[in-house]
Amino acid sequence: MLLVPAALAVAFLVLPLVALVVRAPWTTLPEALLSAEVGQALRLSLVCATSATALSMVLGIPLAWVLARAQFRGRRLLRALVTVPLVLPPVVGGVALLLLLGRRGLLGQYLDAWFGVTLPFTTPAVILAETFVAMPFLVIAVEGALRGADRRYEDAAATLGASRSLIFRRVTLPLIAPGVSAGAVLCFARALGEFGATISFAGSFPGVTRTMPIEVYLALETDPPAAIVLSLVLLAVSVVVLVSLRDRWLQGSAA
Repeated sequence: MLLVPAALAVAFLVLPLVALVVRAPWTTLPEALLSAEVGQALRLSLVCATSATALSMVLGIPLAWVLARAQFRGRRLLRALVTVPLVLPPVVGGVALLLLLGRRGLLGQYLDAWFGVTLPFTTPAVILAETFVAMPFLVIAVEGALRGADRRYEDAAATLGASRSLIFRRVTLPLIAPGVSAGAVLCFARALGEFGATISFAGSFPGVTRTMPIEVYLALETDPPAAIVLSLVLLAVSVVVLVSLRDRWLQGSAA
Protein backbone atom coordinates (compact mmCIF):
# COMPACT_ATOMS: atom_id res chain seq x y z
CA MET A 1 0.00 0.00 0.00
CA LEU A 2 2.95 2.30 0.61
CA LEU A 3 4.63 1.55 -2.70
CA VAL A 4 2.51 4.02 -4.69
CA PRO A 5 3.26 7.14 -2.57
CA ALA A 6 6.89 5.99 -2.29
CA ALA A 7 7.15 5.76 -6.06
CA LEU A 8 5.54 9.18 -6.44
CA ALA A 9 8.05 10.62 -3.99
CA VAL A 10 10.96 9.12 -5.93
CA ALA A 11 9.55 10.47 -9.18
CA PHE A 12 9.06 13.91 -7.69
CA LEU A 13 12.64 14.04 -6.44
CA VAL A 14 14.41 12.36 -9.36
CA LEU A 15 12.55 13.46 -12.49
CA PRO A 16 13.58 17.14 -12.26
CA LEU A 17 17.22 16.02 -12.15
CA VAL A 18 16.61 13.72 -15.10
CA ALA A 19 15.10 16.63 -17.02
CA LEU A 20 18.16 18.74 -16.23
CA VAL A 21 20.48 16.05 -17.59
CA VAL A 22 18.34 15.31 -20.65
CA ARG A 23 17.93 18.94 -21.66
CA ALA A 24 21.58 19.82 -21.12
CA PRO A 25 23.35 21.23 -24.19
CA TRP A 26 25.86 18.37 -24.37
CA THR A 27 27.15 19.33 -27.82
CA THR A 28 28.09 22.82 -26.69
CA LEU A 29 28.92 21.90 -23.09
CA PRO A 30 32.72 22.22 -23.39
CA GLU A 31 32.39 25.62 -25.03
CA ALA A 32 29.94 26.80 -22.37
CA LEU A 33 32.20 25.62 -19.55
CA LEU A 34 35.10 27.55 -21.06
CA SER A 35 33.15 30.79 -21.41
CA ALA A 36 34.37 33.78 -19.41
CA GLU A 37 31.18 34.19 -17.37
CA VAL A 38 30.95 30.55 -16.35
CA GLY A 39 34.65 30.29 -15.55
CA GLN A 40 34.54 33.46 -13.50
CA ALA A 41 31.56 32.27 -11.48
CA LEU A 42 33.13 28.84 -10.99
CA ARG A 43 36.41 30.22 -9.71
CA LEU A 44 34.72 32.68 -7.37
CA SER A 45 32.36 30.04 -6.02
CA LEU A 46 35.13 27.52 -5.37
CA VAL A 47 37.36 30.09 -3.68
CA CYS A 48 34.58 31.47 -1.50
CA ALA A 49 33.19 28.04 -0.57
CA THR A 50 36.66 26.78 0.34
CA SER A 51 37.34 29.89 2.43
CA ALA A 52 33.95 29.60 4.14
CA THR A 53 34.65 25.95 4.95
CA ALA A 54 38.06 26.80 6.41
CA LEU A 55 36.56 29.59 8.51
CA SER A 56 33.76 27.29 9.65
CA MET A 57 36.30 24.70 10.78
CA VAL A 58 38.36 27.24 12.70
CA LEU A 59 35.30 28.54 14.55
CA GLY A 60 32.96 25.55 14.41
CA ILE A 61 35.15 22.79 15.84
CA PRO A 62 35.75 24.64 19.15
CA LEU A 63 32.04 25.52 19.27
CA ALA A 64 31.10 21.87 18.73
CA TRP A 65 33.47 20.86 21.55
CA VAL A 66 31.80 23.36 23.90
CA LEU A 67 28.34 22.04 23.01
CA ALA A 68 29.38 18.41 23.42
CA ARG A 69 31.68 18.52 26.45
CA ALA A 70 31.20 21.71 28.46
CA GLN A 71 28.61 21.85 31.21
CA PHE A 72 26.98 25.22 31.78
CA ARG A 73 23.56 26.75 32.12
CA GLY A 74 22.02 27.79 28.83
CA ARG A 75 23.75 25.14 26.73
CA ARG A 76 20.44 24.04 25.17
CA LEU A 77 19.62 27.63 24.30
CA LEU A 78 23.07 28.06 22.74
CA ARG A 79 22.61 24.92 20.66
CA ALA A 80 19.23 26.19 19.48
CA LEU A 81 20.72 29.54 18.47
CA VAL A 82 23.56 27.84 16.63
CA THR A 83 21.14 25.76 14.56
CA VAL A 84 18.81 28.66 13.71
CA PRO A 85 20.52 29.27 10.31
CA LEU A 86 19.45 25.76 9.30
CA VAL A 87 15.78 26.76 9.32
CA LEU A 88 16.09 30.49 8.78
CA PRO A 89 15.35 31.64 5.22
CA PRO A 90 18.77 32.48 3.73
CA VAL A 91 17.61 35.89 2.51
CA VAL A 92 16.71 36.75 6.11
CA GLY A 93 20.20 35.74 7.14
CA GLY A 94 21.61 38.09 4.52
CA VAL A 95 19.49 40.95 5.80
CA ALA A 96 20.60 40.19 9.36
CA LEU A 97 24.25 40.26 8.30
CA LEU A 98 23.65 43.55 6.53
CA LEU A 99 22.12 45.05 9.68
CA LEU A 100 25.09 43.84 11.70
CA LEU A 101 28.02 44.48 9.36
CA GLY A 102 26.68 47.12 6.96
CA ARG A 103 28.09 50.62 6.96
CA ARG A 104 25.32 51.62 9.39
CA GLY A 105 25.11 48.25 11.12
CA LEU A 106 25.61 47.51 14.78
CA LEU A 107 29.26 46.59 14.23
CA GLY A 108 29.80 47.73 10.67
CA GLN A 109 29.57 51.39 11.54
CA TYR A 110 32.57 51.03 13.84
CA LEU A 111 34.52 48.98 11.31
CA ASP A 112 33.95 51.75 8.78
CA ALA A 113 34.69 54.65 11.16
CA TRP A 114 37.70 53.18 12.96
CA PHE A 115 39.36 51.01 10.31
CA GLY A 116 37.80 52.11 7.02
CA VAL A 117 36.55 48.55 6.42
CA THR A 118 33.34 48.10 4.44
CA LEU A 119 32.21 44.50 4.10
CA PRO A 120 28.90 44.48 2.17
CA PHE A 121 29.05 43.88 -1.58
CA THR A 122 32.60 42.53 -1.45
CA THR A 123 34.12 39.07 -1.83
CA PRO A 124 34.66 38.76 1.95
CA ALA A 125 30.93 39.41 2.32
CA VAL A 126 30.28 36.34 0.18
CA ILE A 127 32.53 34.27 2.44
CA LEU A 128 30.80 35.54 5.58
CA ALA A 129 27.34 34.90 4.16
CA GLU A 130 28.28 31.36 3.16
CA THR A 131 29.88 30.73 6.55
CA PHE A 132 26.73 31.92 8.32
CA VAL A 133 24.50 29.40 6.56
CA ALA A 134 26.99 26.52 6.31
CA MET A 135 28.75 26.42 9.68
CA PRO A 136 25.83 24.75 11.53
CA PHE A 137 26.24 21.66 9.33
CA LEU A 138 29.84 21.34 10.47
CA VAL A 139 28.99 22.01 14.12
CA ILE A 140 26.26 19.36 14.20
CA ALA A 141 28.47 16.73 12.55
CA VAL A 142 31.45 17.41 14.83
CA GLU A 143 29.31 17.57 17.96
CA GLY A 144 27.82 14.18 17.12
CA ALA A 145 31.30 12.76 16.56
CA LEU A 146 32.48 14.13 19.90
CA ARG A 147 29.52 12.64 21.74
CA GLY A 148 30.17 9.24 20.14
CA ALA A 149 33.94 9.24 20.70
CA ASP A 150 35.39 6.88 23.29
CA ARG A 151 36.65 9.15 26.06
CA ARG A 152 38.76 6.42 27.63
CA TYR A 153 41.60 7.29 25.26
CA GLU A 154 41.50 10.90 26.42
CA ASP A 155 41.39 9.79 30.06
CA ALA A 156 44.37 7.52 29.51
CA ALA A 157 46.35 10.36 27.93
CA ALA A 158 45.46 12.61 30.87
CA THR A 159 46.70 10.04 33.40
CA LEU A 160 49.99 9.91 31.50
CA GLY A 161 50.44 13.64 32.07
CA ALA A 162 49.35 15.06 28.72
CA SER A 163 48.00 18.59 28.78
CA ARG A 164 44.47 19.41 27.61
CA SER A 165 45.70 21.08 24.45
CA LEU A 166 47.93 18.09 23.63
CA ILE A 167 45.06 15.67 24.25
CA PHE A 168 42.81 17.69 21.96
CA ARG A 169 45.39 17.79 19.15
CA ARG A 170 46.81 14.26 19.39
CA VAL A 171 43.85 12.23 20.70
CA THR A 172 40.51 13.98 20.29
CA LEU A 173 40.97 15.31 16.76
CA PRO A 174 42.10 11.94 15.33
CA LEU A 175 39.14 10.25 17.02
CA ILE A 176 36.61 12.63 15.48
CA ALA A 177 38.36 12.98 12.10
CA PRO A 178 35.57 11.16 10.19
CA GLY A 179 32.98 13.49 11.68
CA VAL A 180 35.08 16.53 10.89
CA SER A 181 35.54 15.35 7.31
CA ALA A 182 31.83 14.72 6.84
CA GLY A 183 30.94 18.07 8.36
CA ALA A 184 33.48 19.87 6.18
CA VAL A 185 32.12 18.26 3.02
CA LEU A 186 28.54 19.17 3.92
CA CYS A 187 29.67 22.67 4.84
CA PHE A 188 31.46 23.10 1.51
CA ALA A 189 28.48 21.85 -0.48
CA ARG A 190 26.08 24.14 1.38
CA ALA A 191 28.38 27.12 0.92
CA LEU A 192 28.80 26.38 -2.76
CA GLY A 193 25.04 26.38 -3.30
CA GLU A 194 24.22 29.43 -1.20
CA PHE A 195 22.10 32.08 -2.92
CA GLY A 196 19.75 34.07 -0.66
CA ALA A 197 22.15 35.32 2.00
CA THR A 198 24.83 36.02 -0.61
CA ILE A 199 22.71 38.17 -2.89
CA SER A 200 21.21 40.04 0.10
CA PHE A 201 24.50 40.81 1.81
CA ALA A 202 27.01 40.77 -1.06
CA GLY A 203 24.95 41.64 -4.14
CA SER A 204 25.74 40.49 -7.66
CA PHE A 205 28.91 41.98 -9.12
CA PRO A 206 30.71 39.96 -11.83
CA GLY A 207 34.02 38.61 -10.61
CA VAL A 208 33.46 39.99 -7.11
CA THR A 209 30.27 38.54 -5.63
CA ARG A 210 28.46 36.77 -8.49
CA THR A 211 28.73 33.11 -7.52
CA MET A 212 27.37 30.13 -9.45
CA PRO A 213 23.86 30.11 -7.94
CA ILE A 214 23.49 33.83 -8.67
CA GLU A 215 24.84 33.30 -12.19
CA VAL A 216 22.29 30.52 -12.71
CA TYR A 217 19.46 32.81 -11.59
CA LEU A 218 20.55 35.63 -13.89
CA ALA A 219 21.34 33.36 -16.83
CA LEU A 220 17.83 31.90 -16.82
CA GLU A 221 16.58 35.18 -18.28
CA THR A 222 19.34 35.86 -20.80
CA ASP A 223 21.22 32.62 -21.53
CA PRO A 224 19.33 29.44 -20.49
CA PRO A 225 22.02 27.06 -21.83
CA ALA A 226 24.59 28.67 -19.55
CA ALA A 227 22.16 28.31 -16.64
CA ILE A 228 21.81 24.61 -17.39
CA VAL A 229 25.59 24.17 -17.57
CA LEU A 230 26.08 25.82 -14.19
CA SER A 231 23.25 23.75 -12.76
CA LEU A 232 24.96 20.60 -13.99
CA VAL A 233 28.17 21.64 -12.25
CA LEU A 234 26.31 22.14 -8.98
CA LEU A 235 24.55 18.82 -9.46
CA ALA A 236 27.91 17.12 -10.01
CA VAL A 237 29.24 18.60 -6.78
CA SER A 238 26.18 17.32 -4.91
CA VAL A 239 26.73 13.82 -6.28
CA VAL A 240 30.37 13.92 -5.21
CA VAL A 241 29.26 14.95 -1.71
CA LEU A 242 26.83 12.04 -1.50
CA VAL A 243 29.45 9.56 -2.69
CA SER A 244 32.04 10.87 -0.23
CA LEU A 245 29.59 10.52 2.67
CA ARG A 246 28.27 7.11 1.62
CA ASP A 247 30.66 5.06 3.77
CA ARG A 248 29.88 7.15 6.83
CA TRP A 249 26.14 6.69 6.36
CA LEU A 250 26.57 2.94 5.90
CA GLN A 251 28.61 2.74 9.09
CA GLY A 252 25.92 4.69 10.94
CA SER A 253 23.22 2.36 9.61
CA ALA A 254 25.21 -0.70 10.63
CA ALA A 255 25.72 0.72 14.11
